[in-house]
Amino acid sequence: MLAASVAFAEPPKDYPFVSFDQGLRLAREQNRPIFLYFGRFGCGWCDMTNKQAFSDPALRKLYTQNYVLVYVDSESGKRLRLPSGERITEAALGVRYKAFATPLFMFMEPDGKEIARIPGVKTTQDFQDYDRFVSGGHYKTQTLAQFLAGKP
Repeated sequence: MLAASVAFAEPPKDYPFVSFDQGLRLAREQNRPIFLYFGRFGCGWCDMTNKQAFSDPALRKLYTQNYVLVYVDSESGKRLRLPSGERITEAALGVRYKAFATPLFMFMEPDGKEIARIPGVKTTQDFQDYDRFVSGGHYKTQTLAQFLAGKP
């Protein structure tokens, strides 16, 4: 009999992901944007993205330098404290941000305002393009779709 393998989706290895509440605090203190990753236990698509895109050392360096990295298990009962003082679970946070399918990636300003929402499996090149959109400030004048349509 063959045993089925289970895909475990944890934050990508060797990335300094923190909790949502800690990430909001750090982003404000450091005045850096947030890269928010909604994943969940058993998500094969999350596991695929971790192995194929996030294993790239250059991407790890780029995202570690440019963002406060936040990972949220969209099905977890772990409690968080929002800047308002409200305590909610990670699962409730997923509902609040409409993270109904994983993986879901969001870029946010240091104050928590959403910059871009990107669902699904992505490549290293995709994440590099998203970084250029956010770190270059292009989100202030155009949508992500407009930016990607005009990329070199």
